[in-house]
Order: sequence, then structure tokens, then C-alpha cells
Amino acid sequence: MNGKKIVLSGLRPTGRVHLGNYWGAIKNWVDLQETYSCRYFIADIHALTTSYADTSAIRAATLDGVKDLVAAGIDTEKSVLFLQSRVPQHAELA
Repeated sequence: MNGKKIVLSGLRPTGRVHLGNYWGAIKNWVDLQETYSCRYFIADIHALTTSYADTSAIRAATLDGVKDLVAAGIDTEKSVLFLQSRVPQHAELA
């Protein structure tokens, strides 16, 4: 551990990232990775809470979310970026 405080936050993949997402959260995430030890994730399991009837768009939205975060400045050399569904402990905690 590097002694920095940890930040954990996630993005629900319900569509493409828009200016509201950027100004409301993502810009802050980009800034925080300079000072904190950041873990950001795509909350694809949480996306099922509103898209459970038709999950066909979640996979594409998840991949788009990763691309959008990296394009917006999330640096995977400075922050951990992961998919919620790839960490079984997220579901097991429930």
C-alpha cells in the first residue's frame, strides 16, 4: 500500500457517458487519482436493477463505459479500473 487514502466509486452502464456524468463525477475522479489511491469500477451488476427485462444492451454499455472513462482521463497506471461482475465478492457480500 502506498499510504494514500483510498477512493472507491463506480459508474452504472445505463448508456453513453454524457456531459452530466463528466462534470458531476468523472472530472472529479480524474483529479482525485493524482492524490488518492483510486479504484473505479463499472457497476454492471447494478445495471441489472433497471434493465433486468432486457439485458442485451448492458454488455455494450459496459464496454462503452470503460472506453469513455479512459478517454475522459482515467489513467490505469494511476488508478485501478475493473468490472464489478468480475469480482465475485461484490455479489457474495449481498
